[in-house]
Amino acid sequence: MNWTRFTIHTTTEAEDLVCAMLQDLGISGIEIVDSLPVEDGDRQGGVFEELQPDLPQDDGTSRICFYVEEGTDTGELLESVRLGLDDLRAFTDIGEGTITSDETREEDWINNWKQYFSSFTVGNLYIKPTWEETEEIHRDKLMIEIDPGVSFGTGKHETTQLCLLQMQKYLKKGDLLLDVGCGSGILSISALKMGAAHVTGTDIDPDCIGSTRENMETNRLDLSLGDFYVGNLTTDRDLQETVGRERYDVVVANILADIIIPMATAIAAAMKPGAVFIASGIIDFKTPEVRRAIKSAGLRILEENTMGEWASITAEKE
Repeated sequence: MNWTRFTIHTTTEAEDLVCAMLQDLGISGIEIVDSLPVEDGDRQGGVFEELQPDLPQDDGTSRICFYVEEGTDTGELLESVRLGLDDLRAFTDIGEGTITSDETREEDWINNWKQYFSSFTVGNLYIKPTWEETEEIHRDKLMIEIDPGVSFGTGKHETTQLCLLQMQKYLKKGDLLLDVGCGSGILSISALKMGAAHVTGTDIDPDCIGSTRENMETNRLDLSLGDFYVGNLTTDRDLQETVGRERYDVVVANILADIIIPMATAIAAAMKPGAVFIASGIIDFKTPEVRRAIKSAGLRILEENTMGEWASITAEKE
């Protein structure tokens, strides 16, 4: 299968806002190419340790790529992207703000990730691509091996790191976990490695379900420890019944704010009394809206955390 790759030429300063705009338009599988170093504070704090080779000097530019299946009518979508860039230009420096395109084959698209995905740590987790050797220095950590494939979930993005850090704080051995928007399965796999008894995952993309199962096998996890379903938990009543009510000790959702907001009630229904909901994927200016939705669903806010321009909210069902 061939794809059209669209590249937005922008600035590192505008990266998060451009990505949030694309996600609000329903565009997933976003690739960011820049030379930003890991911040010193993150290195010293042990939250995020970058292990890849030295990057070229940061020149302030960034390329944000997204992919559309060949033959898709992209006229309306590109017009929406251009309008979104114009809106952002009004209050931040987006640089060129131009869009270019080229063709790519699916196998090239998947393999290109190997240039940018390298091993790193988040708390006590050591996350590495399947094609890299294990670093001896990290053998005392819980190792997660990931091949993102077409599902684009490496764990390296701030939103996933926020989830993983909160999971290490709140997840207990024997817990049941619901992973909404499971992607490559990194959160589900991490939960099982941390001692969860069983995980249930949902995603609107069938490719993600297959990718999650493959990554479970890569991590030598019994497939019976996870059930995964295609569907939208907000609107799919059958999926809500399949997932179950008042069943889970922990629910994680590393998805967009505009998806979390209408889904909060369905998520709360799936939680046991005393269960914890970890919501991430929230661009900072959307935090108040997500907070209101979570409170309206009957949950009590425990924590709000940020990393860069992204936020997570942790809440409890009383």
